[in-house]
Order: sequence, then C-alpha cells, then structure tokens
Amino acid sequence: MKLSFEKDHLMNGINIVLKAVPSKTTMPILECILIDAVSDEIKLTGNDMELGIETKVEGTILERGKIALDAKLFSDIIRKLSGENSTITIESDEKYNTTITCDKAIFQIQGKDGDEFSYIPHIERDKFITLSQFTLKEIIRQTIFSISPNDSNKMMTGELMEVTGNELKLVSLDGHRMSIRKVALKEQYSDIKVIVPGKTLGEISKILNGDNDSEVQIFFSTNHIMFEFDDTIVLSRLIEGEYFRINQMLSSDYETKVTLNRRDFMDAIDRASILVRENDKKPLILNFTDEEMELKMHSAFGTMDARLAITKFGKDLMIGFNPKFLGDALRIIDDEEVTLYMMNPKSPCFIRDEEETYIYLILPVNFNAAAI
Repeated sequence: MKLSFEKDHLMNGINIVLKAVPSKTTMPILECILIDAVSDEIKLTGNDMELGIETKVEGTILERGKIALDAKLFSDIIRKLSGENSTITIESDEKYNTTITCDKAIFQIQGKDGDEFSYIPHIERDKFITLSQFTLKEIIRQTIFSISPNDSNKMMTGELMEVTGNELKLVSLDGHRMSIRKVALKEQYSDIKVIVPGKTLGEISKILNGDNDSEVQIFFSTNHIMFEFDDTIVLSRLIEGEYFRINQMLSSDYETKVTLNRRDFMDAIDRASILVRENDKKPLILNFTDEEMELKMHSAFGTMDARLAITKFGKDLMIGFNPKFLGDALRIIDDEEVTLYMMNPKSPCFIRDEEETYIYLILPVNFNAAAI
C-alpha cells in the first residue's frame, strides 16, 4: 500500500476516528486505526465494539491496500510533522512494515494486518430520520449535561431518542434533574423509541460542523443507531431496556409561577456559586414574593444576598436548589426570559416555554429555614 495526503486532511480524519479508539482493551487490534484503500476511496476507521467511526479522507492512492496502525503512535507522528499543507506519504509492505514520510522526516513503524480489524457492522437503512447538523448539535447540547456520569444505572448514562410523526424528542436524567428537548422534523416518520449512549451523542456533537444547510441521516435497527453526515459514519450500540416513564414525572399543576430575565438570574447564580466548593452541599435559597426574588447563599466561605425583579402568579414560596443544576439549565436556554413553575418547597421545579419545546425538571433540596 502506498498513499499520499495533505497533512490537514489526514489529521482531520485521524481526529474524527480517534473518538472511537478505546484507551484500554484486551484486544490490541482495537487500539489501532484502520487505513483502508482497497477500493477507490481512502477510509479511516476506529472501533471499540460499542462505538465505531468511519470517515473518508481526501488523498491519492498510489498503491491499493490496507493496514492497521497504533492509533496513539500514528496520530502523534502526524501531529508533529511540520506544515499544514505538507504532503505525507504512507507506505507499507507485505510484512506490515510502514514508512511515513514528510519533507525530510521519515518514521518507520510496525503495523498490523488490516484483515484482523473489526469493521463497522452493516445495518439496514429502511428506518431513518433526517435533520440538519445544526439542529442535532443543538439538542444534544441542550440535554447531554443531565445524563449520569457513572454506570450505577445504565439507563441514566444514555438519552431517550423518540420520534413521533414529525417530532423528535431527546430526554436525559440523572436522578436529580431531567432535560427534555423537542424539535419539529420536515417530514412524517414511523414511530421510533431508542436509548442512545451519552458517550455516542457527546462524540457526535464534537464532529458535527453545526451547519444549518448540512444534513445528517440517523438510521435505526434493533440493536444499533447510525449517524451519517459529510463523509463520516458513526455507528453505536443502543442501550437495551425500557426507559423511565417520563410522563409520570411531568405535571402541568403549579401553585407559584415566576417569570424573570434569564441572564440576570444566571449571573446571580454564578455569583452565589463563588462561595461553594465542588463537594459542598450548600443550597441556593430562593424566596419569591410579589415583585422580587431574593437569592441567599450561606457557606463556610461567606454569605451572599441578592434581589431580582420578577413577575409572579400564585403563592409566595421559599425553595432551595443545587446552584449548579439551576445554572446548567439556564445556560443552554436561548430565551431572554424564563418561566419557573413550582408547587411547594419539596416538589420539582419545571422550567419550560409555552410550546414545551424544552422542559427542565430540577428537584429541590432541603434546607433549614431557621438558619437562613
């Protein structure tokens, strides 16, 4: 095999597939990137058996073939070679000895048989949806923050992806909060309900260019989901099982409804968070009265007291929250104003717009009112 590339094209392809190369594995071949130039295209592939990424790279095929190269070593070599527009030549022989040449730099490394590499499995393409890369990137950003970071409950490490007619819904939750984002699709589709690993969505979000004019097709099978966009395919295993009963957690009832400026609210939370360290459980206390909201934070480092103008309907209320959870939700909402719906100090708070294109549920925390 003998191939030549411009450095930036090759480096971009490597960076995409590296996201599917495992850091630890009992199968050394999976620590490699597959370079496949058997046909008229050059493809790079990374595959950890749960997530697989294949991307086409622009280059010249001087001699067809394929080889698997250690991903870290290969990427480090290409990254260190000089000049974005430099020409890189990769040549391997029948014993998988591989020579990488760029200007006056020559590296010789040992590759592995490309036939030993696990290709991305083929899935049927009859069940799919299409949407813009911008929309997919946005709804992932607006929900991914509330998945669980640990594997104690597998369902919480993924997101529910549900298609009903012309609506796509993403749902994530971690036991303390829940995020729901809905978007309209251009066409009607058959109903789909799957649980996608959060890792998959996070990696896809990094690869998507976010262009409103570029589309991504999402294909669904019994055990897999596949995203196809630009010259890249991302295929992932789905999380098996039944997702949580979301509708039972939602309520349209409220005793207190508050509307206020999102930016002012977020800035006040950020100021209060200065007094909280990572493992500190100190709540942010919100006291809603007729025309203003008082924010109070008491910690070992000091106290903060702030007031914001609000529009309130219903009862006065004092309620406590983890300030990070409130801030995370407010940061990804684009509206100038936000509306909070609350029943009492022990019931969930809902942040949602009138059309319910987004819903954020945040559980309150207990606090000692006498100590405030």
